[in-house]
Amino acid sequence: MYPIKAKGEAKAMEVASPVNNWLIRAIEDPLTKILMENSNLTKIQLETILIDFLSEDQTENNLKYEEKAKLRKKGQGVSRGAFNRTLKQARANVIHSIYTIILLGYLGIFDTPKLAGFLELSDRLKTYADAYREIWVKAQTGQVNEQEINVINKLKNDLKSMLDALAQPLSLSGRM
Repeated sequence: MYPIKAKGEAKAMEVASPVNNWLIRAIEDPLTKILMENSNLTKIQLETILIDFLSEDQTENNLKYEEKAKLRKKGQGVSRGAFNRTLKQARANVIHSIYTIILLGYLGIFDTPKLAGFLELSDRLKTYADAYREIWVKAQTGQVNEQEINVINKLKNDLKSMLDALAQPLSLSGRM
């Protein structure tokens, strides 16, 4: 006999595995950890906003917030109210961060040599993410070779070093 699930519960369970697997990989990634430590988001806020975005990508119909709340914390879930509060905080932090970037651009600060390392880091992160996605797809079919893995690992280690250096407040002073 199969257990009978409510319509929403079945939809949440259908999405739970791919979303939770992706969340675990994303949040445990060493680069994500460094970026997160130096961002305006807590780990829970990042997890919550990722669930919000990913659940919409993984389903044809948007999940209700109760269903999204069940996806939090590796399937343990939280109340809808707690999920919504955390999501609101995460969205506000993201918006504030974006406004900070816009403000710096408006004031011409991005044109200073002090931010060159951050801009270079951004480009390198994009290159790494693209290469990682390609290798991930190849790995699913067993077509990845050791040289490709070594290149990705070297990129990741270089990025970790850059992230650690740029996370220091003195990185903006020009005295490094």
